[in-house]
Amino acid sequence: MSVLAAVVLCAGKGTRMKSEKAKVLHPILGRPLCAYPLKRALELGATSVVPVVGHQAEAVEKAVRGLFPDAPLRFALQREQRGTADAVRSAEEALKGYSGRVLILYGDVPLLRRETLEALLAAHDQAGGKLAMVTTTLEDPTGYGRVIRDGGKVTRIVEHKDCTPEQRAVRECNAGIYSVDADFLWKALAEIKPQNAQGEYYLTDLVEMAAKRGPVGSVEADATETAGVNDRVELAARARVLQQRINEAHMRAGVSLQDPATAYIEEGVTVGPDTEIGPSVTLAAGTVVGKGCTIGQGSVLHASTVADGTLIKPYSVLEEARVGERNVIGPFSRLRPGTELAEDVHLGNFVETKKARIGKGSKANHLTYLGDAVIGSGCNVGAGTITCNYDGVNKHLTELGDGVFIGSDTQLVAPVKVGDGSYVGAGTTVTKNVPPGSLAVSRTPQVTKEGWVATKKARQAKARAG
Repeated sequence: MSVLAAVVLCAGKGTRMKSEKAKVLHPILGRPLCAYPLKRALELGATSVVPVVGHQAEAVEKAVRGLFPDAPLRFALQREQRGTADAVRSAEEALKGYSGRVLILYGDVPLLRRETLEALLAAHDQAGGKLAMVTTTLEDPTGYGRVIRDGGKVTRIVEHKDCTPEQRAVRECNAGIYSVDADFLWKALAEIKPQNAQGEYYLTDLVEMAAKRGPVGSVEADATETAGVNDRVELAARARVLQQRINEAHMRAGVSLQDPATAYIEEGVTVGPDTEIGPSVTLAAGTVVGKGCTIGQGSVLHASTVADGTLIKPYSVLEEARVGERNVIGPFSRLRPGTELAEDVHLGNFVETKKARIGKGSKANHLTYLGDAVIGSGCNVGAGTITCNYDGVNKHLTELGDGVFIGSDTQLVAPVKVGDGSYVGAGTTVTKNVPPGSLAVSRTPQVTKEGWVATKKARQAKARAG
């Protein structure tokens, strides 16, 4: 395959989105629209990728750099919206000195497959001309540029508003995706004039110019794959297709989805075989789930790692957490960033952790908050336990050794340490370190007054009578 660069058009405002946000920044499965064509270009090995920005240029550039911090990006600015040819011409300076193929993509076309682009480049090689293009056949081609052929050879593209009645009957349409030789591209763009009903510089004029210099290669793609996004209805429709693709790929790889229609799995998620995912589960980008796991209904995992054999019960939330093998989490557990669990840990209903490292076999099964804590192996943390880690200014660490037993309704006021094998009685507020093998209790003596209730009721009756 020849040396490759890519130009991705991301400059449009997207007025039909009815939004203050640039169209290409609207999210689809957790990523901006423009992330998908940019990623396809990078997957093909493009040595330079030029996002052409315009509306909200700084915001778009910041978002793209954040998504692809190590990518060979060179941004170009289209100062005025004067058509697609003008947008591509804005990238010329960014690709100065480059000689090779230039792939032209659109920031609002998220469903384009890598395989289609590989076929496009192959068609360019096979034709041996200056340009190759992607076409699609539509039942209703209204509004799309028609592919005009002569004896099967592509000769030009005519935009819908400029078509004759005969040309409007053509159903093969231009998808707007091209592979172009760089030297030809910049020379041809300089010659394009706005001689059309829109008064814009049409990129489609390249096709006729290339056809005069040699054969134009073409590859046909499904209309769904080449569909863009113009409004929020289309955004949702594209998201459904993308989600279906992702879910089907996981199922074919050995993952069970109880309800594929409601499983929300973003690109970049890894799930091992024999894992079962319940209805309405969300697995956000950066999440890795091992084999033989169960992710219960309504659970949400964001940028978290879950090792083999772990059971996550319904409606649990994991955020940048690391979970070891054979853990049991939930239901209704929340693991916040910095949580690291070893093997065989149990965290039950309404347990919250934050920056907590919990050792092998330890358990906290009910109504507990463990923040800024290091907990050893084999510990039992009773219901209602709280690590009091914040003094209003700073966060402090709570440390539990191995085999520690914490009774219910305990407050551990950090910084504090409880040594190996120690017990803390229920209802205790621990403010001092507990040596290994000790019992810590901080209760006032219980007082029982027999007959107190009857005496109280008699007083109340006398008061009412008086």
